[in-house]
Amino acid sequence: MPDKIQRKSGGMRPEPERASGPAELLGTVKKRRRFGGVKRKVLVQFTTQLATLQGAGLPIVRCLRVLASQQRPGPFRDAVSAVGDDVEGGDSLSAALGKHSHYFDPLYLNMVKAGEAGGILEQILERLAIFAEKSDSIRTKVKGALTYPICVMGFAGLVVIFVMVFVVPKFQEVFESLNQDLPPLTQALLDGAEIMKSYWWAGLLLIGGLAGGHLLAMRTYGYKKIMHRLGLRVPVAGILVKKTIVARFARTFGTLLGAGVPILDALSIIRDSITHVIVGEALDSVHKNIKQGETITQPMAESGVFDDLVVNMIDVGEQSGNLDRMLLKVADAYEREVDDSVSTLFRVIEPIIILFLAVVVGTIVVALFLPILKVMDGLSSQK
Repeated sequence: MPDKIQRKSGGMRPEPERASGPAELLGTVKKRRRFGGVKRKVLVQFTTQLATLQGAGLPIVRCLRVLASQQRPGPFRDAVSAVGDDVEGGDSLSAALGKHSHYFDPLYLNMVKAGEAGGILEQILERLAIFAEKSDSIRTKVKGALTYPICVMGFAGLVVIFVMVFVVPKFQEVFESLNQDLPPLTQALLDGAEIMKSYWWAGLLLIGGLAGGHLLAMRTYGYKKIMHRLGLRVPVAGILVKKTIVARFARTFGTLLGAGVPILDALSIIRDSITHVIVGEALDSVHKNIKQGETITQPMAESGVFDDLVVNMIDVGEQSGNLDRMLLKVADAYEREVDDSVSTLFRVIEPIIILFLAVVVGTIVVALFLPILKVMDGLSSQK
């Protein structure tokens, strides 16, 4: 087992619930990022520019002054300026950044502190910039892949509602003038349109109630665990979610270990940022195993999230003492697979959406024209 595993680390949080109190992470108190946090792209740009200026040999205070002047007026610009003031006043960069932890998360702060302690701040900032860029890229791709079908289906639903509420009733007036019995399909369509027109408010209440109930239930551990497990089993989309989780975990873990953060502290940081219950339980088991002197691979294999390839690559990295490099290789491989999965998801979803819309629209058209065709057949038989 690598020497890093033997370093002192923070304690393990109780399971199954997440820890209720803040944990000391290399001297930095963790705070969750709130809605007032900076946009990810702005933070990526800030980190990249800071690494570039440090690489050019500029003093850290001057780097911060330059970057503060380039930010748009607002809270983040004020924060960067305050960090510069604190560093000029004698604080370390990590301590100054820690005063604005709603912008800079525990991973960011711990890597900066590790870079300062090892005298490799420039390299650490470069790693942070690469990590932030890749994390933002994969987040954007997955978000786009999952947003596309939701938007298309939502728009299609609005079109169907418009047809049912405003178009179908016009046909009902025509059908009443024919004074004939309507086919069952047509009658069902007209009844559905009448219900939607008269009780639309009940539909909104039902949708709102289901959505609100789901959000409330997601605050409970058991329901959240069930939903997360089901999400991993959804065809195509579940594979995409699983690969995204593995890629993010591997890159974060590898980046922290490469920066010199002790393995138990690194796991605590990652566990604190993970919202997925299944992965969180696996990380808790990994943390417990390492504290007991065991390997990290067994609980990962039992979680059902990490496949055999990932587990074996991490096992090799652990045994060889190159766990950080192996984790980054896993991250690179799975980020490429996420790209492939996004393309596959689009190819699978598009024909499904088209087929669904064709069935819905076709059913409405057939139901509306069946009475007309029946009348035309009757007139033809009278000739």
